[in-house]
Formats: sequence, structure tokens, C-alpha cells
Amino acid sequence: MDDYALDCWRRAASIAAECRNWARDEIKPGVRVRDVLEGIESLIRERGAEPGFPAQSSRNHVAAHYCSPPDDEMCYEEGDCVKVDLGVHVDGYIADNATTVDLSSDGRWGTLVRASADALTAAIATVGDGVPVGEVGAVIERTITAAGFEPVRNLTGHGLGRWKVHTAPQIPNYAERGGGRLRAGMVIAIEPFACTGRGSIRERGKAEVFMMVRPPRKARALDREVLKEIEAWRGLPIARRYFRHLDQDAVEDTLSKLARQGSLMRYPPLVEEEGVMVAQTEHTMYIGSDGVEILTA
Repeated sequence: MDDYALDCWRRAASIAAECRNWARDEIKPGVRVRDVLEGIESLIRERGAEPGFPAQSSRNHVAAHYCSPPDDEMCYEEGDCVKVDLGVHVDGYIADNATTVDLSSDGRWGTLVRASADALTAAIATVGDGVPVGEVGAVIERTITAAGFEPVRNLTGHGLGRWKVHTAPQIPNYAERGGGRLRAGMVIAIEPFACTGRGSIRERGKAEVFMMVRPPRKARALDREVLKEIEAWRGLPIARRYFRHLDQDAVEDTLSKLARQGSLMRYPPLVEEEGVMVAQTEHTMYIGSDGVEILTA
């Protein structure tokens, strides 16, 4: 870790925290989800940074990866349990954070939201050089189950790298053996998911988030303008709505061809069972030689 990289991460994290707090205030019944997500991304750019990944807001049993399509008219509703997850990068150094908003008039999801937030606080207290990631997961699991809920077991926290949203180590939301150790110099994101169900999610629905994972084959068969804009993101996740200004048939054709040849990964929404509520809280932090700095605090 050098001074330049840490400065970029701090700047990205400060903007990410500002956007998270802005979104928390904007999320209300009747507000369009797309307006919140595009508002987040506009604020990021106003602050001189770029999205580290498309802003996402997942409602109720959808745990993650709901990203509005270009014409999305879906609105938040009274009674929703709303996650908002956003990333910011400065010169490729990415900060990632998330929060949950209880839109019920009677505060019925407050205990669930607190379980996720308390699990994050407890997990951060364990972080340090040489700590096994399973120990962090055990603290998350104990905190969430003590509150009467279940952690989502197939979603994890993760390391962060330059131009990489997910790097080693994976940080589980439950106790496990193995999995490596945290080390000084790492930048990591811990994100406990608490739910009222069994704690297992699966992919369901149309993907709106994509990521280039390898250079395209047969690039001549692809629309050059669309491909150029995709490649400009340097392997960071992108959203279909980023390309609203381009010919939509060309966008769909290019996305489809890149996916078929294995150059592009699709990320559909991740869901629990209908009726299950999921809460998420997340911070990005730097593990220094003299302690932990919560960058998105």
C-alpha cells in the first residue's frame, strides 16, 4: 500500500459514504428505484469520481443485484425492506458500502436491520493482521442468530483491488474452517446479510449487471461503438442503462455475443424465498499496521 493508493481509496470512500447517506434519505414510498440509482451515480460524478459498479437497490426478498433497466418504472412501497449497495472508484481504487432502509410505518424490520448492522460492528472489532476469515464469519453468525435471524450463507464479503471489485479473501457470514487470513495492507469490504428465512439465495430474473472477464474473440463481428464503451470500463461491472444513448439493437446484440463467447459475465438478481426479508450493511476498511480504518464510516 502506497500513499497515493490509500489517498484514492479514502477519497472514493468519502464519496461512497456521502452517496449512501443521500440515498437513505431519498428512499421513500412512491419514489422510483431508477431515480435513486441514477441520482447516486450523478452525485458520484459531481464529486469527481466514477461508479465502481452500477448502483443497486434490492427490495424485500431480493438480497442483491437488482439494478434498474433503462425504462424501469418500479417504485418503493410502504412496508418494503430496501437495500442500497453502491461503489465508487477514484483511478480504479474502489470503495463499496451498503445500508438498509425500513419503509414500514410500524418499524417492523428494525430488528432485522439492526441485526445486520450489529453483525458488521462486531465483525469489524475482530479484524486485524493474521485473523482467520472464519473467525470474522463466526462473529457475524453469532450476532445475527442471537437476534433471531439467519445469515445469508452464500453471499460473502471480499477484498478490494485496483479495478477489481472482488478479490481474495472471501469473508463469510458464518463460521467456517480454512479460507485464509486477513493481512495488514489489505482493503476489504465486510457485508453481513441477515434474513428471516433459511439464509440461501439463488439467481432469478433478467440480468442488468455485466462484467467483461476476458478480451473478446471475433471482435470484428461486434458493434465497434458499443464494444469501445464497454471496454472503457476496464473490467469493472456495467449496467445496460449505461448504454441508453446507443442503438439498442446493437447493444443487445453485442452483450449477447460477448456472453456466448465467455467474455462477459451476467449477474442476475439474487433472491431468497418469496416473503423472506433480507437486510444488508457494509463498510470498506483498510487494515493498517496499527489498526483498522473504516474508510466508509
